Order: sequence, then structure tokens, then C-alpha cells
Amino acid sequence: MEAVRSSRERFLRSLPRGPGDFALQLAIWLGFGLLYQVARGVADRDTAEAFANGQLIIDAERALRTFIETDVQRLVLSGGDVLVQALNWTYWNSQFTAIGLALLWVYFRRNDSFLRLRNTLLLANTIGLIGFIAMPTAPPRFYPELGFVDTLAGVSGLNHGSGLVQLASNQFAAMPSLHSADALILGIAMFTLVRTPLAKTLWLLWPAWVWFTVIGTGNHYWLDVAAGVALALLSIWLVVFLERRLGSHTERLRGATVG
Repeated sequence: MEAVRSSRERFLRSLPRGPGDFALQLAIWLGFGLLYQVARGVADRDTAEAFANGQLIIDAERALRTFIETDVQRLVLSGGDVLVQALNWTYWNSQFTAIGLALLWVYFRRNDSFLRLRNTLLLANTIGLIGFIAMPTAPPRFYPELGFVDTLAGVSGLNHGSGLVQLASNQFAAMPSLHSADALILGIAMFTLVRTPLAKTLWLLWPAWVWFTVIGTGNHYWLDVAAGVALALLSIWLVVFLERRLGSHTERLRGATVG
């Protein structure tokens, strides 16, 4: 009992802003995650519109002579089971697991940067959800007649039709790619916050690996990825812009009060 009490006290002392703030941050993130998944799951699932939008993206890429997704998948499948499983593992863990662990690390080790990272991720995912509702899009894996393979269904025991995944996911949430947006936001933030050359290199490569993953598993077109990158950059800019405006406003109020 004494050991448990001692461990609890050490944990509480390690919290940068106390237990109240830690509980608040957990509630904000977990609450948003729950609401997001429910909203995403019940978002517009107009099958005809989703397939029409998917075909629209395919046609656009063909017109641009950049319909490369099937070539990427052939490369992945020729790489053997290890590569396929690595991509499947990355797909399932690159959002909730990677983001959750990274947020915890930033909260405890680089707390001054936590709110900016949290707010950027929340903003990007909120905008992305609006995109899913406005433009439901069937992902490449729904077009096997074009040569696409759903690696998650074919090799992994966990797929979009599994239990809670099916309940909470929107099968037509391809545009924009939030995997791609979140990976870029996380990669940029962690690159600036970690200190060792190896860690910086791994986080620098992380977004590209996730982009390769979402295309290689048949879950996104490259245009989805491009939209996700644009969404990430927009969210980063908006959060920084609003921080600066708020900071300037606060400084003006402080100056007026002092004067």
C-alpha cells in the first residue's frame, strides 16, 4: 500500500500543471475523439455520391497522367508479407496510438508546446470531418476491378468491417486524408521538439512513410494525401496566426491597464 501511495505521489508531482489540468486535457482529447468517431460514423453515407466522387478523383488523376496508386500497390505486394504487415500496422496505429503517445510525451516533456500541437490536431480533424460530410468519397479499395487490393481485409485480422471499427468509421472518409494531415502535423512538431539526430530523422521521415502507407494499403488516392497535406499546413498557419493575434490583443490590454 505504501508503495502504491508513493508511486501515486511521484506521478502527481510529475504533472507539469497539476492533476486538474491533466484531467482536463484527457477529457478534451478523449471527448473529442468520441464525438468525432460518432459524427464520422453517422456522416453522409450516400453510396452513389461516394462512388461518383471516387470516380471523379480517378478520372482527374488519369487526366493528369498521375494515376499511380495501382503501381504503388503492386510494388507493396511484390515486397512480401513483411512490408504489407508493416503498412497495415502503420495504418492502424499512425493516428490514435502514435498521436496519443506523442501528445503524452509533449505534455510531460515539452509542456509549453502542448497546446499548440493539441489545437492544431483538433482543428485539422474538425475541418476534415466537414470535408467527409461535404464530399463522401469511396477509397481505392472499393474499386477491385481497377486492380486495387484491400490489404487490411486480405491480410490483417483487423479491417474496416471489424466490430467497433465498422461502427465508428465512415467507409467513405477518403477526402481529405486525415492520416496524411495528422502525420505531417506530428512530424513537424516532433522534429522541432526532440533533440537527438536519430529521433529528428525518424520524425522527419514519418509523414512520407504514412503517405506511402495510406496509398499502399488501398485506402487513399494521392489527391487525398495532397488535400491532407494542404489541410495540415492550413491548420498550422491558422493556429499560429490566432496565437499571435491573441497575444497581441493581450499585450494591448495589459498596456492599457498599466497606462
